Amino acid sequence: MKQNYQFPDHSAERMRTGSVRRVNFELGEDLRGLGEGKTFYIRTYGCQANVRDSETLAGMFGMMGFIPVSSPEEADVSVFNTCAVRRAAEDHVLGEIGSLKPLKTAHPEKIFAVCGCMAQEESMVKLIASRYPQVDLLFGTHNLDRFPVLLARALAGERTIEVNSDGAGSIVEGMPVQRSRGFKAYVNIMYGCDKFCTYCIVPYTRGKERSRQMDDVIAEIRAAKAAGAKEVTLLGQNVNAYGKDIGLSDGFTDLLRSAAETGIDRIRFYTSHPRDYREETIDVMKEYPNVMPALHLPVQSGSDEILKRMNRGYTIGQYYDLWERMKEKIPGITFTTDLIVGFPSETDEQFQKTLDLADRCRFDSAFTFVYSPREGTPAASMPDDVPAEVKKERLAALNEKIGFYARQNNEAAVGTVLKVLCDGPSKKDPAVLCGYSEENRLVNFTGEGVTEGDIADVKITQARSFSLLGETLR
Repeated sequence: MKQNYQFPDHSAERMRTGSVRRVNFELGEDLRGLGEGKTFYIRTYGCQANVRDSETLAGMFGMMGFIPVSSPEEADVSVFNTCAVRRAAEDHVLGEIGSLKPLKTAHPEKIFAVCGCMAQEESMVKLIASRYPQVDLLFGTHNLDRFPVLLARALAGERTIEVNSDGAGSIVEGMPVQRSRGFKAYVNIMYGCDKFCTYCIVPYTRGKERSRQMDDVIAEIRAAKAAGAKEVTLLGQNVNAYGKDIGLSDGFTDLLRSAAETGIDRIRFYTSHPRDYREETIDVMKEYPNVMPALHLPVQSGSDEILKRMNRGYTIGQYYDLWERMKEKIPGITFTTDLIVGFPSETDEQFQKTLDLADRCRFDSAFTFVYSPREGTPAASMPDDVPAEVKKERLAALNEKIGFYARQNNEAAVGTVLKVLCDGPSKKDPAVLCGYSEENRLVNFTGEGVTEGDIADVKITQARSFSLLGETLR
C-alpha cells in the first residue's frame, strides 16, 4: 500500500506567526461522483465544534454522492471525529478504533478515517499510524476542506496522514453543511485559541484565533433561519475574543446584536472566557429577548493560586464580580461552568475554595473533571502530585455540591411555565417529549400537538437534579 504521511509539530504552534489564509471551498468535478453507490457513517466525540465539523463532513459526503447509514458495519467509509480534551476521551476513541480491526480484516475494502483534535496531536497521530493499521486516513482540524481529495486517495488504496502544522490556520468559506437537526444551527464565528491555558491542548489542535468576517456569519444565520432553524448557537473556543484579529474593538457584542436583529427565535453561544467578557455584551443579552438567558462561563478553580498556574488571566474576585453583574442585570439567567480538581500541587485548602465557589455561585450545572496531563502542554511538565484517590474524593465532593444546587434551582421552576424547543421523543421513553427551555434547562414533557422543532409552553410539575418534568398547556 502506498503511504503519504505528514505529522503535526506542536513546536510550530508555539511559535505561530503569519497571516490567515481565507479561501472559498470548491469541490472538483472529478470528485462529485466519488460516492456513487457507496455509503458513509460519522461518529462524533466531544464538543459542539466537533458536531459542526461533522455536519460539514456530512455535507461533503452528500456532494460526492454518498448515502448515510447508521453503523461502521454498514458503511463503505466510516469517519471518527475525535476529541482530545481529556485522556479518558482519547482512550475511548482508541478502544473503538481498535475494535475495528476484525471488520477491516473481513472487509479490507472498507475505509476508516480519523479526524478531529486527536488527529492534530503529535504523539497520538504517530501512535495511530504505527499501531492501528486499520485506519486508512488521518486528517487534522486544519485539513477539513481537503477531505474529499484525501478520501479519493484512500479509496485508491493510499494510506494518508495529512495534518497541517501551520499555526496560522485558515478560514474556508462556503463549505457544505448537512445539519443534524434542521431546526438548530451551529454557526462557527471563529476558530482556534490564543489563551494557552497551561493544561489545555486546544491551542495546539485548533490553531490561532481567527475570526470569520461578520457578513459571512450573519449570512449563514439568515440562511439557516430561511431553511427553518429556530435556534442558532454561535461557536468559538473563546467567542468573546471574536474580531480582535480583524481589527474590531468589540466584535462579539456587535456580532451578537446583528445576530439578534436577524429575528431568529433563539441565539446561544459557546464558549465564553471570563477574561474577555464585556459589560456591553451583558447589555445586549438584556436588550434582545431572542438572546437566551443562559451562560456557560468556565471558571476551572476557586483558587487564585491555581488560576495563576493555569494561566487563566483573572482572579476569582473578578469572576465573582462578573457573575454578580450578570445576575443583577439578567435576574433569570442560568449559569453553567467547567471545574477541574486535582491540578498539580492543588492543596486541600485550594480545593476548599472551589467548594466555596460552588456555594456562592450555585451553578445550574457544571462539567467537572479530574485533571489529566495533556502531552505538549506546560502543565504536563508539572509534577502530577495529587494522588488519584484524593482526586477521586474531591471530584465526588464537588459533584455532590453541584448536584445539590442544581436540584434547588430546578425546584424553583416547579409551577412556572417555560418555553421549550422540542427536540423530539425522549431516548428513554418515546411517549415523552424532550427539549430545552430558554434558560437551557432540560425538560421532559407530555402533551399533544407538539412536534420536533416546535416551541411549546410547558408547565413544570416536577424537578430532578439536572432535568425538569412538565406538561404542555392546553
